[in-house]
Amino acid sequence: MSLHKKLEENTGLLIFGILVVSAIGGLVQILPVLNQESLETPTGSTEPYSAVALTGRDIYIREGCSVCHTQQVRPLIAEVERYGPYSRSGEFVYDRPFLWGSKRTGPDLHRLAGKYSDDWHRVHLLDPRSVVPESIMPAYPWLEDAPASGVGDIQKKMQVLQRLGHPYTQEQIEAAPQQLEGLTELDALVAYLQQLGIAVSRVEVL
Repeated sequence: MSLHKKLEENTGLLIFGILVVSAIGGLVQILPVLNQESLETPTGSTEPYSAVALTGRDIYIREGCSVCHTQQVRPLIAEVERYGPYSRSGEFVYDRPFLWGSKRTGPDLHRLAGKYSDDWHRVHLLDPRSVVPESIMPAYPWLEDAPASGVGDIQKKMQVLQRLGHPYTQEQIEAAPQQLEGLTELDALVAYLQQLGIAVSRVEVL
């Protein structure tokens, strides 16, 4: 009896074979990637998020912004011309979790830093259609009144990230709560948006 026929007639053996082949295929793809230094080496001027921007990132996640916006410019001519330089793996070394996204109901945001002013972002978040009439993005008026310090324990979060390899100093961690004093969730979210893709210039020659 041929091996092919044995696999067809023996469900257990077939499942085992599928698992073995899948494991080999997975290792072939995963192991080389784990040895790439670019995955652990920051690109350009990539730095860990400040306490304010880190809080803004948590708000970005909480409000589901990554459902409609990606943060990954692919190396395609159309995307580079529209958004700027394509994304490098080293730009995401301090992103936990990654927020690449998979659906663009709205535009990609990875090269958003510096494209608009802080005031523009505030108005856009509070009333999107006042600056982009055709926008279908919802408004986030509650961000204007909620204190940024209420989002979570920023010191504990930075300590965890420090243990994971983010180069936060003890002084930065201790000063984090003071940086959030008097700021709203809107301020924190704008600070985060203004750091997206800042490590690589929009006018960089590819």
